[in-house]
Amino acid sequence: MPKMKSKSGAAKRFRVRGNGTLKRSSAYMRHILTKKTTKRKRQLRGMSDVNASDVGHVRAMLPYA
Repeated sequence: MPKMKSKSGAAKRFRVRGNGTLKRSSAYMRHILTKKTTKRKRQLRGMSDVNASDVGHVRAMLPYA
């Protein structure tokens, strides 16, 4: 049986933590940053968890993660 392929777009966007949870980066931090407040940009930094309702979809796209 051949190996299953991961969705390459999902592989770039999501990582699995050591305890098995999925982490993702925040949206809205790529461009058009001048009109956003410093507080808003600061709070968009860093990683956050994938929502519980989306975990199943993400895991299906990353079969070996």
